[in-house]
This record gives sequence, structure tokens and C-alpha cells, in this order.
Amino acid sequence: MNNSKTLEFFTPKPSKIGGAIFLDTGISAGFPIPADDFETTRVSLDEELIKNKSTTFFAKVKGQSMIGAGLNNDDLLVIDRSLEPSNNKIAVCFIDGDFTVKRLRVEGTEVWLQPENPDYPIIKITDENDFIIWGIVTNVIKKV
Repeated sequence: MNNSKTLEFFTPKPSKIGGAIFLDTGISAGFPIPADDFETTRVSLDEELIKNKSTTFFAKVKGQSMIGAGLNNDDLLVIDRSLEPSNNKIAVCFIDGDFTVKRLRVEGTEVWLQPENPDYPIIKITDENDFIIWGIVTNVIKKV
């Protein structure tokens, strides 16, 4: 796949460690929780975030058009091509030679690509557009 101005397609490196340690007691965002007797297990993010391995891919966000939806520059998107596109879903689309990530707005037979930043225009899809919905965003992974 190609990179574009708005997405950078990403192939993760395989891991041989079998998942990271998971603290199943939870982490308090309020008062501290006593750390005695907590259990550790391993969790695979692949198993948690990917439902359909053969149809899932990753891409990094490039740009700021979806900041209102919590998608920031360099966030890693998990995208499933097997999911049915529908109104209000966030989708990765190929339009007129470039990839973009936008919220789908569907009314009858009309489709718009809605940014989540008022500085960017809404894109109305017409018969003149070369347009394909590549997949639906299922998760976003952020760096802090």
C-alpha cells in the first residue's frame, strides 16, 4: 500500500514475547489501590484489538482533520476492511487518488466525508469521484 498526505500505512513487527503483562486489578485514577496480592497475566493486543486478522490493517494519522474525534497526528489506527460502512462510522477512504480518514455521513444515496475539525471542508461524494471505502476504524492507539 502507499502512503498519502493523510495516512501512513504501517506494518507492525511481529512479537515473540506472547503479549505484555496485564495487571487485572485495574489502575486507579482516583485514590491509590493497595498493590498487595495483585495477579499478573499476559495479554496480546492483537487478540484484544483485532477481530478479523485477514482483513485488518494499520495506518498512522497524518494531519489534524479528525482531532474532534480524538484522532491526532501520528495516532495508530486499527482498520477492519470486513466491517460494513454505515452512517456515523469513522472510515478510511480512497478518494481521487489519495487516502483520507473521515466520519461517514450517509443519507439515502448521498454520502459525505465529515472532518472533525471546523478548519477542514466537508467532502460530498459525487459520481465524478473515484471513491472507495477501504475500511472502518475500530480502535486508535495513542502515544502519551
